[in-house]
Amino acid sequence: MSKLYGAQQRVLQDRYDTRRLADKIEAIVIQAEVGDMDKAFIESRDMFWLTSIDEQGQPTVSYKGGDPGFVKVVDNKTIAFPLYDGNGMFYSAGNINGNGKVGMLFMDFEKPHRVRVQGVAKLSASDPLMKDYVEALMIARVTVSAIFPNCPRYVHRMQKVKASRYVPRAQCETPLAGWKRIDIIQDDLPKRDQGKAGKAGGVVTIEEWFGKVIAGDPEA
Repeated sequence: MSKLYGAQQRVLQDRYDTRRLADKIEAIVIQAEVGDMDKAFIESRDMFWLTSIDEQGQPTVSYKGGDPGFVKVVDNKTIAFPLYDGNGMFYSAGNINGNGKVGMLFMDFEKPHRVRVQGVAKLSASDPLMKDYVEALMIARVTVSAIFPNCPRYVHRMQKVKASRYVPRAQCETPLAGWKRIDIIQDDLPKRDQGKAGKAGGVVTIEEWFGKVIAGDPEA
């Protein structure tokens, strides 16, 4: 019996005559542990996409970025990554606390190559790995249930232009997020961020900030 496919996958596989192929892929590609090649690939990435499930059963996906190596393969069943300061919603983090099932997609646009991970995540603000990440709020540890490569056929080949200046780094002060300068949210910012906009170039309107985003301004 398949651990990956349900009735709805089977209906489509039978419609398009891919059941045999799907079963072969599951048998030879889907792994329950992180191998050496996958470990090297994952730890070389500076970004990935994280899926989580909210309390209404609605799936969501978010982008997670950092310097290469910010995702660690702790052992062959465990992947860890930091949660940095975000927009204050704690959407993915809250989802994980309610339903730990997650998906992770790691991508190399230059090769191209990609790896999918499925597992169960748990968050901790006292994890031993906290000391390894500047400004981390929490550490997520994902217990891997399945890991497998994805077909690169439709991956567009692209190259990184520049690393984000907002990634927390020990050797420099992290700039204030550009959106935290928007005038209408100044009174709603966490106390630790209130009053910082003036030193970061002054407050801006929401239209000015979106203009920076659209223009590709690095301060956005």
